[in-house]
Amino acid sequence: MNNPQEVITIVNKLALKKGSYQANKTLMLAFLAGAYIAFGGLLAIIVGGGSPGIAAENPGITKFLFGATFPIGLILVVVVGAELFTGNNAYFIPNVINKKQGVGAVLKNWGLVYFGNFIGAVFVAYVITHLTHIVHNSPFIDSVFSIAIGKTSHTFLVTFIKGIGANWLVCLAVWQGMAAKDTTGKIFAIWLPVMAFVAMGFEHSIANMFFIPLAIFEGAQITWETFVIKNLIPATLGNIVGGVVFVGMFYGYLFGREK
Repeated sequence: MNNPQEVITIVNKLALKKGSYQANKTLMLAFLAGAYIAFGGLLAIIVGGGSPGIAAENPGITKFLFGATFPIGLILVVVVGAELFTGNNAYFIPNVINKKQGVGAVLKNWGLVYFGNFIGAVFVAYVITHLTHIVHNSPFIDSVFSIAIGKTSHTFLVTFIKGIGANWLVCLAVWQGMAAKDTTGKIFAIWLPVMAFVAMGFEHSIANMFFIPLAIFEGAQITWETFVIKNLIPATLGNIVGGVVFVGMFYGYLFGREK
C-alpha cells in the first residue's frame, strides 16, 4: 500500500489534472458522479428502507444495511472516474498550501462540479426513480418521506456539524482508496468510512440532492426552498469544512509541505 507521503503525492498530481480539465469535461464527469451517488442512495432505500420489520425490532441493523449498501456510489466515482464535489473539497488543499494551485482554480472546479453533481443526482431522482415508480409503494415510499423529513427538521447548526462529520469520513475514504494499490483494496478502503457516516446519520450534500428531491417528486410536503435552506446550505458548508480542514489541511500540513 502507499504510505501517507505517497498518497499526498498522488493527491497533488490528481488535483493538478482536475484543475486542467475543460469546463465541459468537468461538468460531464460531475453529472456522472451525482448520478453514481444517487444510485447508492436508491440501493440503500430499497435494502435498508425496505426492511421495516427489522427496523421495528433492531433499528441499528437497518441503519447498518442502509450504510452498507450506499457506498457503491463513491466506489464508482473513484474506480471508474468522476468528479465529486465533496471529495474535491480535500483534493486541492495540499497544493494550495504549497502555492501550486490558486484559490480561484479551486473555486471554479468546486462550482462546476457542484452544479454537475446536482443535475446528475436530480436526474436519477426524477427520471430513473420517480418515473419508473421504483419507490412509489410502501414500505419504500415511507422510507423516502421519513428520510427527507428527518433531513429537513434539524437546526442549521446540527445539519452543519453533521455535514462536517460526513465529509471528514468521505474524504478519508478517498484517501484510503488512494493508499490501496488494487481494486479490491480500494473498494474495501472506501466502503468502511462511507458505511460509517451513513449509518451514523451524517449529512452529505450530494446524496441529499437525491434523497430530498426524490421525496418532493413523490409528493412529500417539503418545498424546494425548505430543502435548500434547511438542509442543502448547512450540509454543503459543513462538507466543505470537513473536507478542507480535517483532511486536506491536516494531511497537507503533516505530509505535503515542501521542505
